[in-house]
Amino acid sequence: MRPMVDDLELELVQEITTYDLRNLAEHKPPGMAGSLLQNLGRRPTRLVLWGIATGPDALQTTQKLDEKFRTAKPVSFTADIVTDSEIQTMFIDDLKIQDLAGKPERFAYVLTLREFIEPVEPATTAGPLDTSALGDALGDLDTDILSDALAQLDNLTSGLEILNELSDVIGRLSQLTAELQQSAKQV
Repeated sequence: MRPMVDDLELELVQEITTYDLRNLAEHKPPGMAGSLLQNLGRRPTRLVLWGIATGPDALQTTQKLDEKFRTAKPVSFTADIVTDSEIQTMFIDDLKIQDLAGKPERFAYVLTLREFIEPVEPATTAGPLDTSALGDALGDLDTDILSDALAQLDNLTSGLEILNELSDVIGRLSQLTAELQQSAKQV
């Protein structure tokens, strides 16, 4: 089976290399010689393939590869090497295209693919959520906030009344000061 990226058949593929890596966390318990390893699963499989596009459709093939790379969306990938690993969808992680000098209608390419793993849907609650208690709590909270705000508003208005009385006192003191200064000039 020839390798295919989406609907594009890749002819003259020279080499396909797979890279698989397992995530292991190492824990060193105190007082113990050695360490413990925790298996955290595997990383997405990475494939590197290189080949040659040749003939009258070579430029069109490389342009289609570049278009699939630039769309940055998962593509289907089939090849003998990934049949047993059940990899079906991959991202084009990197693409290198080289025009081979002295050889018309011949391009070399290196394609790096990374396995696309569908994100897991977030877990939902097991049963229906009873929102009546939440509504009561929010109602109480709203009432408490409103009463606190009204109390603060009362404090502000009483503070404004004090300011008005102080301005009256300051006005009277200003008049008294002016009268005292006039009396001092006369003496």
